[in-house]
Amino acid sequence: MTETERDALSKVPAITLGFWIIKILATTLGETAGDTVSMSMNLGYLVGTAIFAAILVVLVVAQIAADRYRPLLYWATIIASTTAGTTMADFATRSLWIGYPGGSLLLFGCVLASLAIWHRTLGRIDADTVATPRAEVFYWVTITFSQTLGTALGDWTADTGGLGYGGAALVFGVLLAGVAAAYYWTRASRVLLFWAAFILTRPLGAAVGDLLDKPIDHGGLAFSRPLASLVLGAAILLLVLLLPQRAGGHPAVGRNA
Repeated sequence: MTETERDALSKVPAITLGFWIIKILATTLGETAGDTVSMSMNLGYLVGTAIFAAILVVLVVAQIAADRYRPLLYWATIIASTTAGTTMADFATRSLWIGYPGGSLLLFGCVLASLAIWHRTLGRIDADTVATPRAEVFYWVTITFSQTLGTALGDWTADTGGLGYGGAALVFGVLLAGVAAAYYWTRASRVLLFWAAFILTRPLGAAVGDLLDKPIDHGGLAFSRPLASLVLGAAILLLVLLLPQRAGGHPAVGRNA
């Protein structure tokens, strides 16, 4: 295989309806799994962050070393990023004493900085260009920041906006529907819409995850966090195995076809 042919192989999946369904389930799992370690196991946010960040680094290295898009590895890395995002957001907003507004602003700045450096370095921030190690590093850094930001936004809306977890899930579901409408009926930047949707699926998952596992007197359904995580993990695995999985198209394919 030539270098040009290698560059044409995207390492991330095609963006389909199935992608977004699995992504929302993965973000919900990230919330319940993160809370299981930091709260149910009483390890705290810092220890939880260290555990999940270490797992994330190992999986990102494996993802970068892979010779092509591998669905199970990719989605395991997404789950690791969203779980690490849960504990990192909780640590930023609660343990650093900057609250939801401060944590959300800090993390939003991190997302923008990551995208800006990515664009300045490689010229594009389109997910379809993720085929080289440098692009993958930027991709996963940006994804992790976006997952963390989404957690903070979800908790902020549910806890301080007076909406509760169900109301917060509805708000972010409507916002996602707005992004989908913009995709189909406007000429808005597809790259911008992708990252907007990617960020918004995380607070939706955070709100749904909290709705499932928080105590009833806090507005949740008090389901077992480990059990909820197990069920969500099984559902994700089933969908990854059953739904068609293919690598996203890369611009180089068209140039070399």
